[in-house]
Amino acid sequence: MASYQEKKAFYNRAITIYGRKPVLEALQDDSLPIHRLHLAESNKPAGIVLDMLRLAAKRGVEVVYHSKQALSRISRNGKQDQGVAADIISDLYDDASVLANPPADAEVLALDGITNPQNLGMIIRSVCASGMYGILLPEKGCCDINPLVIKASVGTLFRTRIFRCKELAPTLTELQRHGWQSCVLSSHASYALGDYPAKGNSVYVLGNETEGVRQSIIDSADHRLMVPMANQVESLNVAVTASLIAFRQQLAR
Repeated sequence: MASYQEKKAFYNRAITIYGRKPVLEALQDDSLPIHRLHLAESNKPAGIVLDMLRLAAKRGVEVVYHSKQALSRISRNGKQDQGVAADIISDLYDDASVLANPPADAEVLALDGITNPQNLGMIIRSVCASGMYGILLPEKGCCDINPLVIKASVGTLFRTRIFRCKELAPTLTELQRHGWQSCVLSSHASYALGDYPAKGNSVYVLGNETEGVRQSIIDSADHRLMVPMANQVESLNVAVTASLIAFRQQLAR
């Protein structure tokens, strides 16, 4: 029997997706390790649900039936899950505590209050394409991973390291204790992003689409960085800023 710690480590690597089309597409992709298919008991075994059942049987995926209420607790979106959810187990999806022992010179993008699924998906895509070490995504205050995020990421979600935590501020403090440099992006900073001489492990914090990074996180950061802009433009879309950070070193070569 697996220990509590083994079970916790296993489910820390789980991404739960929902919605009939996203789940069907995941079942059709043999590269995705699907642990379990969740179905509402009210679903009729016909059409797309029948296709899911056939694929699950072919791949040896466990199928579990739930009441609508129980399924909504699994999907965390009873209004849009369409009675379907699936658990994908990814070695690239883990608890933020593993960042206490990162590789040398790792760079991570941390998100503070990013609520727009389109932005989150595009950020994931940029980080994946750049080869950046990963994304620190808190459960509190940020958009959850949902079908809109998966669509906006154009499938790169499952090829990107995602580190989850409950709340961002205490996690950043813990990372700093382990030697990480905390760099906050702010339009009011005086140090340009391109001039930052990154040494060691760095975590770059991007804030809410309208309000930016919370002041408490800014106050505790090691560095405040900004993107120089012309023509009195005050800010960029958060996904655009994420791309500039992700490709900063590649473009400087």
